[in-house]
Amino acid sequence: MSDPKGLTRNLGLDLVRVTELVALAMGRWMGLGTRLEADAAAIATMVEALNALDMDGTIVIGEEAKSGLHSPLDSGQRIGNGNGPAMDVVVDPVDGTNLLVQGRSGAISVVGVAPRGSMWSVAPAAYMEKLVVDREVADALVPECLDAPAAWTLALIARVKRKQLRDLVVFVLDRPRHADLIEEIRSAGARVALRADGDIAGAIQAALPGSNVDVLMGVGGVSEGVTAACAVRALRGAMLVRLAPQSPEERQAVATAGLDTRRILTCRELVQSDEVFFAATGITGGPLLDGVQYHGNLAEAHSLVLRGATGTRRFIRAEYLLDSQPEWK
Repeated sequence: MSDPKGLTRNLGLDLVRVTELVALAMGRWMGLGTRLEADAAAIATMVEALNALDMDGTIVIGEEAKSGLHSPLDSGQRIGNGNGPAMDVVVDPVDGTNLLVQGRSGAISVVGVAPRGSMWSVAPAAYMEKLVVDREVADALVPECLDAPAAWTLALIARVKRKQLRDLVVFVLDRPRHADLIEEIRSAGARVALRADGDIAGAIQAALPGSNVDVLMGVGGVSEGVTAACAVRALRGAMLVRLAPQSPEERQAVATAGLDTRRILTCRELVQSDEVFFAATGITGGPLLDGVQYHGNLAEAHSLVLRGATGTRRFIRAEYLLDSQPEWK
């Protein structure tokens, strides 16, 4: 795929200003217990910030298939001011909204973009099975890992990483559907890092060199999966996915759309360009990023910016004067 005009600059540095502004706004919602209101505020802030960017963007996968709720960030919506490169866009204003409103750690704001036509769009599918590892293990990961017993896959990862099985940490969402998987992992001797929400952050941790998470396993959202694939590809990690409908209605919709639930894809098929950009900012402090800190009229934010073509990884700490206008206004 040829690179679109305008990608000589790092769009990630524009995207991080978007995630910073969302994080600064949403940090005030921590622990308030109002999920719907928090979601609406996060979406409104992200849409306004994204629409100020020099970009002709299209949302590839919104969350409407999973949540049933519609917003300006639905699949197919145009985003950006139209004056820049044509890009596919995936967003999650708050990955871990429940974590945020319950005052728990690990909520982040994320945006990923890649050239138009390079991201896999699978509406109306809502859920997929995922397996994510870092660049050390990437070349050893094979499609059979999704069908093999967890113990076999974990033994493969341990061998490549020169670790004992008991030293592996596996990120898994705490869901009833994962009861058997969790038992398999524990029976194999590995340790499980159960999280209530936030599998984009979990995928980044699994793909990030030197992280305390070795692998992500389990079923999560399709939108989160494609968003995570932007980061995994930029980090040179590896990812395997397969559609995993979770209800009769979703299975029927997937079948009607002609989508193959047996097909296994890699992150290079989910995002088919090296010109991928990704930004994430912490909202509530967690193992990946620190949360927003407020000090009177000053606020601090901690972010990660990735560029796929160069493999550049930046951790950025920013200070904002809260009585100033945002940079994009």
